[in-house]
Amino acid sequence: MTQASETSGAPEAPGASEASGVPGTSGVPEPPEAPEAPEAPETPETPETSAGPGAAPRPHPRHALAPLLSSAVRLSIVAALAATEKADFGYVRDLVEITDSALSKQVSRLEEAGWVTVEKGQIGRRPRTWLRLTDEGTAAYRRHLAALAAIAGPLS
Repeated sequence: MTQASETSGAPEAPGASEASGVPGTSGVPEPPEAPEAPEAPETPETPETSAGPGAAPRPHPRHALAPLLSSAVRLSIVAALAATEKADFGYVRDLVEITDSALSKQVSRLEEAGWVTVEKGQIGRRPRTWLRLTDEGTAAYRRHLAALAAIAGPLS
């Protein structure tokens, strides 16, 4: 410690001790050591990186998710329609537990995407609306489920 800092009562700056004998504390930087060869970072084995050396990494399965099915209501509607050839509007409404207007709005979105067709008709004098999942809608639903399964991994 220097005489000035002992008498002033001011704290000494870190690394300013000349008498400590500890390397790097004299205030003078030590010369850098010879650089070692950089280590390759360890990459955990994941589906994205397990494609093998030189192979392009596979994209994460989330990229296969259908954004239109991110809504639990739309996913429920598509799941209900996937289980049957066609379903009555009222049946789907009751199964999914939503209002007529909510189902109508969601079916419109699915219809715009080409995933659902809407067929109107009558039974006797009563108007009926049937919903059907298209081939494109079925394929999108299957891809979505496969992506969810890939994300979740095996269940044990």
